[in-house]
Amino acid sequence: MLGLNREEPRAIREAKEEGERKVILRQLNRRVGNIPDAVLSQIQGLSVEQLEALGDALLDFSTLADLERWLQGQPRG
Repeated sequence: MLGLNREEPRAIREAKEEGERKVILRQLNRRVGNIPDAVLSQIQGLSVEQLEALGDALLDFSTLADLERWLQGQPRG
């Protein structure tokens, strides 16, 4: 039914978020190299908005330290 503003089912939202997270992790691996598990855990805890911001910010990263500094500046949820 066109025109109805229904909220996306949770499973679809979660699948999209996981897909976005996977793309960002692949890009980060290419940009800064292997990412330690502790840093991966931090990335897993980011909100959708933070993931989108990370997707933009990673273009300026050249080292793992750049990523770690960016993560330190993010509020914890």
